[in-house]
Amino acid sequence: MVPAPKPIPHFFTRIKQHGALLAKGRLQGRQFDELFRDGLYFEIGKKAVAQARRIEERLEKRGIPLLFKSPDNQVFFILSCDKMEEPGRKVELSFWEWRGNDAVVRLSTSWATRDEDVKALLKLL
Repeated sequence: MVPAPKPIPHFFTRIKQHGALLAKGRLQGRQFDELFRDGLYFEIGKKAVAQARRIEERLEKRGIPLLFKSPDNQVFFILSCDKMEEPGRKVELSFWEWRGNDAVVRLSTSWATRDEDVKALLKLL
């Protein structure tokens, strides 16, 4: 909702024209139909899940505790507050919750996560 729509004429029309807002219905249905055709969605996701497993394995080897092992492309791990500041400047880490004086951090990988991205992250941690 736009609090004062008059200063921004045709706001939603402009958003739609630039692809930032899709109408529900046929277009989204078509996109999902193609995404799930012939297992494409799962094929695309394999790389993201594999990169997340690599990160989990390396964190465990370094003694950084996992909150739990996730079956998907997310990694939940525990960092002390003093170790969270430096990586947070270079990597988008999502704070999840506090565990005493430590922070639970969520990290997500994607189909575009490269091996060198994983190496750079692990170097920071």
